[in-house]
Amino acid sequence: MTETVDTARLADRVSALVEAARRAGADAADAVAVLGRSTSVSVRLGKVESTESSESDDMSLRVFVGRRVASVSAPASADPASLAERAVAMARVSPEDPFQGLADPELLARDLPDLDLFDGTAVGAQRLKDDALEAEEAALAVTGVTNSSGSGASAGLGGLVLATSHGFVGSYVASRFGRSVSVVAGEGTGMERDYEFSSRLHFADLDTPAAIGRKAGERAVRRLRPRKAATGPVEVIYDPRVARGIAGHLAGAINGASVARKTSFLRDMMGKPVASAAITVSDEPLRVRGPSSRPFDGEGVQGQRLLMVEDGVLKHWFLSTSAARELGLQTNGRGVRAASSVTPSSTNLAIEPGTVPPREMIAGLTTGFYVTEVFGQGVDMITGEYSRGASGFWIENGELTYPVSEVTIASNLKAMFLAMTPANDVDRNFGTAAPTLHIGGMTLAGA
Repeated sequence: MTETVDTARLADRVSALVEAARRAGADAADAVAVLGRSTSVSVRLGKVESTESSESDDMSLRVFVGRRVASVSAPASADPASLAERAVAMARVSPEDPFQGLADPELLARDLPDLDLFDGTAVGAQRLKDDALEAEEAALAVTGVTNSSGSGASAGLGGLVLATSHGFVGSYVASRFGRSVSVVAGEGTGMERDYEFSSRLHFADLDTPAAIGRKAGERAVRRLRPRKAATGPVEVIYDPRVARGIAGHLAGAINGASVARKTSFLRDMMGKPVASAAITVSDEPLRVRGPSSRPFDGEGVQGQRLLMVEDGVLKHWFLSTSAARELGLQTNGRGVRAASSVTPSSTNLAIEPGTVPPREMIAGLTTGFYVTEVFGQGVDMITGEYSRGASGFWIENGELTYPVSEVTIASNLKAMFLAMTPANDVDRNFGTAAPTLHIGGMTLAGA
């Protein structure tokens, strides 16, 4: 897959919904069509396990009667008039919400830039199968790998078509291609599992199946014969795969909806230091070929690049229209459409890189813990308390030595952000990106 999508037809459908809502008595309205196409193939031990294909064009209408709001969802074939009448009737009996409403007209996107999000390369099921098999074969060829948990490849697209009663009509479509493989190394009770994947907007930018397979196999073998580490204070270095999760926790803490609900541990910290002076966090919705780029948000507002945290100081919340109004602010174009609701979220978020290579960061520690995987749900976004199961490699005299598993690392995110130092290796091929991160003063619970 993929194929060109007729967004003009969907634009006519959502525009018709908005007009029907106005005729039915709505003071304002917006309508969206969320579209998706995907094909995927999964294999295991040289045999196809599944081939899946899906298509969807889901539409939703949101209407406002005064400060009352209601929304309905329906397939693209639904009758606009009956859908609009039902939505308006629901709104008239809904409670008032003083923060709801369309984005202010002057904030709506005027010129939509070409962000190069769509690649029309046709990738059929046979090519997906071949890629998945090649990745698995490369992983199984690594000495020490004994089994496969499966390999897969996928191609698809997703997009948004939006119309509002303020006169905005816009659309965008982004393609997505992926390859992944997971394998097991070792035997019996000494088995270890690891994986590798690649996901890109453009097919030619994917890592090769052979490279993905080789990395997955090597990762699994490196984890064999793990030990426990002694309980006590520890210097932690997060591999970028895990550091992206730390960036995600920071993004969640500066989400305007969480701040308005008082469920963020950073809710009173605007304009204050929330991280070390080495930390700058950017969010860039208009980055060309960015994995989470978009020319406008779920309300038609065009966001600009923002430094959410600059030199450790909190500068912005992620804001949609309703979250911004509740906080007495103005939306910054971070509204995300989830069916008929809009909530704020990040776009292309990145903890900006520092100057130290990861190798030098590791070499600077006499002892420490290099974390390659965390698990468990031990993060409290209200208090910032952090406790996760972890595995990785012990650092001795500046070198990665033996693998470590079955330990827990703990601290508080407030303290972690203030003790955080970034390396210089950020990979911006992820919607939430982070370099290798060094965080001191954590506690390890092990042997």
